[in-house]
Amino acid sequence: MSQPAIIRVLIVDDHAIVQEGIAAIINEEEDMTVIGQAKDGLEAIKLFREAQPDVTLMDLRMPQMGGVEAITALCAEFHSARIIVLTTYDGDEDIYRGLRSGAKGYLLKDSKPSELRTAIRSVHGGQQYIPSHVGAKLVQRMNTPELTDRELEVLQLVAQGMSNLEISAALTITESTVKSNINRILSKLGAKDRTQATIIALKRGLTSP
Repeated sequence: MSQPAIIRVLIVDDHAIVQEGIAAIINEEEDMTVIGQAKDGLEAIKLFREAQPDVTLMDLRMPQMGGVEAITALCAEFHSARIIVLTTYDGDEDIYRGLRSGAKGYLLKDSKPSELRTAIRSVHGGQQYIPSHVGAKLVQRMNTPELTDRELEVLQLVAQGMSNLEISAALTITESTVKSNINRILSKLGAKDRTQATIIALKRGLTSP
């Protein structure tokens, strides 16, 4: 009777202690092994090209190059790449961007080790792995009007506490254009004011603190 194929896993995370913890969970299993560890997206692409892993676990927010950019690049170069987002963040924008870029699964770092192993096996087998609460947030995101690039820029500056005049100067646009963008942002987010818009944006992962 032939032995089952070993699932070769690449871990991408900028925290060494997290890498080691994940590696320990994976290496306990007879049917999977860690073949590489990268600290950012650039290193992930380099290691992926060298090792051609079966499954890659990708953090989202890292220095040099983040997870979404790395997933996009890898999926463009390797159409069969099987990547699972493994992150602390569950904002619906994070989920949407991660899966839109080509990831086959999305898992939070506080998931049980058994769920991580199940996700790896599922994605390796050609299936998607999206927990129900993640799927619900994804549906919510897809039913929400999309902000334009300019609106996202304005929202980020609103979240930093800038006034309309300061945003106008920072983006080299008129103050009336800033007001128009803010009105559209409030409408799309279902927010009554700038403070509520900032809170919603932070929860959804549209802006970072």
